[in-house]
Amino acid sequence: MTNFDSPDLQIVTTKSRADKAINSLKGLLLGIISDDIIDAKEMEELRLWAKDHYDLVNRNPFREFMLLIENTASNGIPAKEAVEDLYWLCQKYEHDNIYYNGITSDLQLLQGIFHGILADGILNDDEIFKLHEWLSDNEHLNSYYPYDEIRSLVLSIVADKIIDEEERAVLTAFIKQFVALKNSDTAAQIERDTEGINISGICAVDPEIIFENKTFCITGILSRGNRSELQRAIQDKGGIPVNTISKKTDYLIIGDTHNACWSYSCYGRKVEKALDLRKSGHTIVMVHEFDVFDAI
Repeated sequence: MTNFDSPDLQIVTTKSRADKAINSLKGLLLGIISDDIIDAKEMEELRLWAKDHYDLVNRNPFREFMLLIENTASNGIPAKEAVEDLYWLCQKYEHDNIYYNGITSDLQLLQGIFHGILADGILNDDEIFKLHEWLSDNEHLNSYYPYDEIRSLVLSIVADKIIDEEERAVLTAFIKQFVALKNSDTAAQIERDTEGINISGICAVDPEIIFENKTFCITGILSRGNRSELQRAIQDKGGIPVNTISKKTDYLIIGDTHNACWSYSCYGRKVEKALDLRKSGHTIVMVHEFDVFDAI
């Protein structure tokens, strides 16, 4: 078994780890400034991020990052100026970066944004609407986890332009799955605020559905006909219907059953397996039956 923590392997992978760290930092900074307020908790989370990545300090431009983060308070540099300077450095690095991969980097950036908006332990309206704006500007990620799920959830929350406390708690509970806050007090506070909230799968919004040579699995009770009729229609379009979900599955079709499409608690095993496969890197698009029927 490969030891991914071995010093030899870390030398080999330092370039990709540095790129991932830069993308995460860029997202963290975007999340922090999304409400135009930068408080002490957010700056402390930034300092702890730097401490956690100190092994990269000898790789450009990390020395500049670390110096700026470490000296912001002691030199009386305004927090907003420091964050903007750091973001500028990230953009400069991105421009010069040969390794830069669009999809991978954008997903790392999204994870960083999650980190930044939870850094102070509070998810406010401005941050939610800024997140919605970023998601709308990055629809090329629509088939990738967790973009498709978070976009569906945010769209359902901002649709009426009013965010209630239950919606805020559900969104916080979803986002916290992708954030390992360094400040243990803030992390504990978020755990308390989201205690008892169950987050499950969410259907992709306006998914691109390709039938030819793609594999489709169905779960739940359909409201527009029965399962065999849908399977025949998929075959007629060149698709491959299957009864069990696996790494080869391209689409999991969720039956409507008059529930909100992101509330899967009644569907059980197949959705749970799809989520596990997606989290381990397999691209399985979860689609609502209405989208499939519309595509047919």
